[in-house]
Amino acid sequence: MASIVSSLHKTIGVGIALTLVFILYFIQTGGSIDSTFWSFILRYLHVLSGIMWIGLLWYFNFVQIPNMPSIPDEQKPAISKVIAPAALWWFRWGAMATIVTGILLAHMNGYLVDAITLGMMSDGAAKDTAIGIGMWLGAIMWFNVWFVIWPNQQRALGIVEADADSKAASAKTAMLFSRTNTLLSIPMLFAMASAQNIAW
Repeated sequence: MASIVSSLHKTIGVGIALTLVFILYFIQTGGSIDSTFWSFILRYLHVLSGIMWIGLLWYFNFVQIPNMPSIPDEQKPAISKVIAPAALWWFRWGAMATIVTGILLAHMNGYLVDAITLGMMSDGAAKDTAIGIGMWLGAIMWFNVWFVIWPNQQRALGIVEADADSKAASAKTAMLFSRTNTLLSIPMLFAMASAQNIAW
């Protein structure tokens, strides 16, 4: 077991293999590979991507940002040059995967337009309104990641050349929008979860 979990690639590989075992068991015990099955797979990928995205968002806001002032100056480059760029890669692509799988899931299940219009196209169905609020909050958060946080982090971390004043301003902007996304993530997750528990 230690030889598996000491390698991230092996750990992920075994996790995927176990998931495939569950899928094969489902099929072998009479489960059919139909639209419901593919809807479930999309929902699973949506949740998996969302955990990566929101997990890293919360890591930045609950762990990294509050503790940066306590890190000695000579150790800060380890965060800004190694850890933060790697975390931001997974963060932004986790956001992209979450939004894409969410849109595909809504389309496949036939509620994309109803959700986007917050239930106004379906006589205000509570489920459409709830999932729609979650989708709109998620879309705002996705926009913030790709078009505000990431460009500003590139300047703040020195990935893109910028003077000291621009770096400081960009770091503050990235932090404020990251905090905004943390704020929005709480009602977004509530809306998404509540939509799964509201009858049509």
